[in-house]
Amino acid sequence: MTAPGLPALDRLRVGSAPDSWGVWFPDDPQQVPWERFLDEVSQAGYDWIELGPYGYLPTDPARLTDEVSKRGLQVSAGTVFTALHRGPGVWDETWAHVAQVAELAQAMDAGHLVVIPSFWRDDKTAELIEPSELTREQWKHLTEGMERLARQVREHFGLDIVVHPHADTHIDTEEHVERFLDATDSDLVNLCLDTGHYAYCGGDSVKLIETYGERIGYLHLKQVDPDILADVVKNETPFGPAVRQGVMCEPPLGVPAMGPVLTAAQGLGVDLFAIVEQDMYPCPPDQPLPIAERTRRFLRTCGA
Repeated sequence: MTAPGLPALDRLRVGSAPDSWGVWFPDDPQQVPWERFLDEVSQAGYDWIELGPYGYLPTDPARLTDEVSKRGLQVSAGTVFTALHRGPGVWDETWAHVAQVAELAQAMDAGHLVVIPSFWRDDKTAELIEPSELTREQWKHLTEGMERLARQVREHFGLDIVVHPHADTHIDTEEHVERFLDATDSDLVNLCLDTGHYAYCGGDSVKLIETYGERIGYLHLKQVDPDILADVVKNETPFGPAVRQGVMCEPPLGVPAMGPVLTAAQGLGVDLFAIVEQDMYPCPPDQPLPIAERTRRFLRTCGA
């Protein structure tokens, strides 16, 4: 039930994702089987899911439709990683992967494709892959490449891309996010605002929503533990090890406060997906469901 006095957040469609079950890879023995994820996400009270890493859920549309439908679920989006800052030379490889995911998302009646920039350090080994700052030319490749991707995805699959600022990628801090938004066409490229990743990188989600509201096309709901984050920042801990330290925590135990973020999003006056995504790789198989159930109950008290 919604707490007395709180407005109903009727423009937000709440869901969850494989990430909240500790799923980062298509196939990994440390992850729960996909059947268990689907069973438990439905049991926890969610209606919407994302596809997660391509190949984790069945990729045959007929089979996947049957599996989600019998659990009362629908698909909101697919997810892809891209390295468009590397220039036109990566386009063919990028498009082959994007088209594969977009085709499945379209078949599942999803409306969005979440696009995450590639990591500049390895999320498993923490090895530095490339510099953390882009050159002027690389920024141009990134922004023009995202616009090209948006046009192609819309033309071929009828989906809108939403770019996900993410820790240990080149679109992370407030400065980088604003630079990216100011250099891209709002008719083509908008954001998936991940509240946890943005806080992890020092950003203020409410400020971003109030300043760039027309560019917010999708939400990932997540919180960070401020004490663990302070240690992560102090020691320059890579994202993967930081997650293993528990830097991403269940609401309402971390930051940012969910209520103001959800209220600001509701105030935009548009329908938005708000997908719970608590990074927990790896995690014990019995850990995700109780957290998912508590999180859903908490979001209801916020009006969602």
